[in-house]
Amino acid sequence: MSGSETQKNGRVGIISLGCAKNLINTEQMMFLLKEAGYEVTGEIDGADVVIVNTCGFIESAKAEAIDTIIEMGQAQKDGKIGKLIVTGCMAERYKSEIITELPEVSGVVGVGSFDEIAGAVDSVLRTDDRLELFGDIDAPISEVGRILTTSASWAYIKIAEGCDNKCAFCVIPSLRGRFRSRPLENIVSEARELAGRGVKELILVAQDSTRYGLDLYGGRKLADLLLALCEIEQLKWIRLHYLYPSDISDELIDVIAGNDKILSYIDVPIQHVSGSVLKKMFRRGSGEDIRKMLSSLRERIPGAVIRTSLIAGLPGEGEKEFQELCDFLAEAKLERAGVFPYSPEEGTAAQEMERPDSDTAMERAQILAEIQARVIDEYNESRVGTTTTMLIDGFEDGKYYGRSYAESPDVDGYIRILSGEIVIGEFYDVKITEIQDGELVGEVI
Repeated sequence: MSGSETQKNGRVGIISLGCAKNLINTEQMMFLLKEAGYEVTGEIDGADVVIVNTCGFIESAKAEAIDTIIEMGQAQKDGKIGKLIVTGCMAERYKSEIITELPEVSGVVGVGSFDEIAGAVDSVLRTDDRLELFGDIDAPISEVGRILTTSASWAYIKIAEGCDNKCAFCVIPSLRGRFRSRPLENIVSEARELAGRGVKELILVAQDSTRYGLDLYGGRKLADLLLALCEIEQLKWIRLHYLYPSDISDELIDVIAGNDKILSYIDVPIQHVSGSVLKKMFRRGSGEDIRKMLSSLRERIPGAVIRTSLIAGLPGEGEKEFQELCDFLAEAKLERAGVFPYSPEEGTAAQEMERPDSDTAMERAQILAEIQARVIDEYNESRVGTTTTMLIDGFEDGKYYGRSYAESPDVDGYIRILSGEIVIGEFYDVKITEIQDGELVGEVI
């Protein structure tokens, strides 16, 4: 019997916070709720139940989650919504605090129980008892359908869950569990299904994509997975996120360089470049190893665009180490970089280590951001007059907008199109003609 035939008298609103991996869990919960007969919506007003799927990775993410929960609590008092359920990483991390300190919350569901969300909604609608669901965060990954919320033409696909790296600053292993790969055939099957629905670009995500397959197959199988995905005819672009810098193999580089469908866009979070800071943070490899890795990517992958993330103010970062990071960022000219001040997280090894104060970390992050802004400006200027293939994502303020291989959704911005007969969700060759307000602008050839 279809969801429409079993429609329950209940409307569920969902708010998704945090990373792409968390968004996939949101999409899976939406699917499960719809299959159970609920009306599922992103509109909150009038919802019988609101689910806030939270991030709990760093202080700013926690603050956003708490603010959202409080806002929903006020909406509840105003009679705009019914019950409130908190799910995701912050629910996993602060389960007892949410129950004791946020009385407006009717249910708390950990990351190991997201696939029980339909039963959780049933429960809070039937009774006023407060619900707590916390399954095994190390259990095999649930293979659950999804309702795409990103685009008709691109989607994230999760290839693994959890992390075994134990970086000193990171709380993810305690929230998402040990590293677990999805079976290769399951990923390819989902990719085929998404491609059959019109998805042209797949973005592979995991906490550490280079580790894919190690737990299931006894060896790293990301290259094999990529080759299998390249055989899906309808897929045109495959984009890689979150490669651990010390584990980018020659085989993987060759597969990326040798297949047109795999974009020359490498997301490799290095976090820092000082050898002493990396060692203190339990990161594998040295600053010199990072430089050699980046050089190899540049040499062997034509037109490679490299994205990274950097943390300012980590334990062990003195003036010398920070200056080394500044010099590196100016010299490496990485096309994309996210810069963050260090956020000391309880339960991590780094929390107990001596470190710069939070104001210093913030000031240093701002300095790095200014260096990177100059790098990006230079890169954008170099692209004026060039022609690139773009996937058109939408229309806004009188202009179409989209992305080339050099722009990943949500993090890298867009290229605006001045004119042309354009269909959203299709590919076009575009000549980049100028820069307006920091954004590239072009016209369809």
